[in-house]
Order: sequence, then structure tokens, then C-alpha cells
Amino acid sequence: MSLTDDISLLQQIPVFADFADDHLRLLAFSAESLDYRSGSTLFDEGERADGGLVVAEGAVSLLKRGPDGFDEVDKATVGTLLGETALLVDTKRPCRAVAVGGVRVIRIRRALFKRMVQEYPELAQRLFNKQAQRFQTTVSALRPIGERIAELQRIAGDKLD
Repeated sequence: MSLTDDISLLQQIPVFADFADDHLRLLAFSAESLDYRSGSTLFDEGERADGGLVVAEGAVSLLKRGPDGFDEVDKATVGTLLGETALLVDTKRPCRAVAVGGVRVIRIRRALFKRMVQEYPELAQRLFNKQAQRFQTTVSALRPIGERIAELQRIAGDKLD
């Protein structure tokens, strides 16, 4: 794939969707392109995450450790960003990622992403606004669940009295 293809792919990912073309070009140019053979492990559960991986070609099986080994919990396809949180903060990988067939990823290290956000404050503001909106949406979605739990606790408390 070319730099232009990588830029187009990055533009489709929600966290990068508001980036200007020049910012996307810089990000794509500065990121690493990595190839994996079928069955190769991209990262393992519990491993330190130093950034995000964008699936550029192929598919990645996401596996969680269970009592009898690893079980597939999801499959990441082209255009998926693995490790969005790791772009912003030090964290650990929540699962194992294994290449299904040949896979190419664009690796964006946290240091690169942070440097871009520091050098372009408008990116930081857009990212902050987008994350704040996501949190507000999550809180709104959880509010009815919290109300229901409170109601059940009240009912249970009434029965105990």
C-alpha cells in the first residue's frame, strides 16, 4: 500500500477522522508498517501497550485466556484501531491478537501521537471534545441501568425490613 492509501485508511478511523490532511500525512509517514504471517502473535494479553495498531490488510483474531486456553472474543478487520487507549496512556493489552492469514498493520506509537497532539493544539482540543462526547454518551446509556439497580436495592431493602 502507498502513503496515500494509508492516509485514506487512517481518515476512516473515528479518532483520526477530524485530522487535517497534513496531520494524517505526517502521522502515516511517521508510523511504522509491520507485516505478520498467518498465526503470528501481534501482541499478547497483559503485555505493555506502547501505542495503537491499525489493521491495514487482513484480519486479526482477538483472544482471551480462559480455563481451557484461549477463546476468540472478536475479530478485527481492515480499518480497525487496536489499542486506542494506548495512544493516550500507559496500559496493558486486554487480549492476545493473532494474524488470520497475512496481516499488515500501521503501528502508531504513543510518543508519536502525543508529540502530534502537543505540536498541534487544535488536534488536542478536537480529541478532548470527541472523548468527552463519548463519555457523555456512555453515562447516558448507563443511567437507566443505575436507576434500575437502585430500584432493585430499594425493593430488596423493603423486603428485609
